[in-house]
Amino acid sequence: MGVLRVTQLKSTIGTKPKHRGTIRALGLKRINHTVELPDRPEIRGMLARVPHLVKFEEVNQ
Repeated sequence: MGVLRVTQLKSTIGTKPKHRGTIRALGLKRINHTVELPDRPEIRGMLARVPHLVKFEEVNQ
């Protein structure tokens, strides 16, 4: 199973409450914060909901 490196690029101020919740559920706390998450369909769906706030890339380990 792969790994996704997710980085928050923009602030959640002024975004919809569901978008803020999704960012928190991904484990992101502030701009330029990066987390590594398993590449699962649930995570991909969350990223599809907030593509304007985050950047993600696949990491080979």
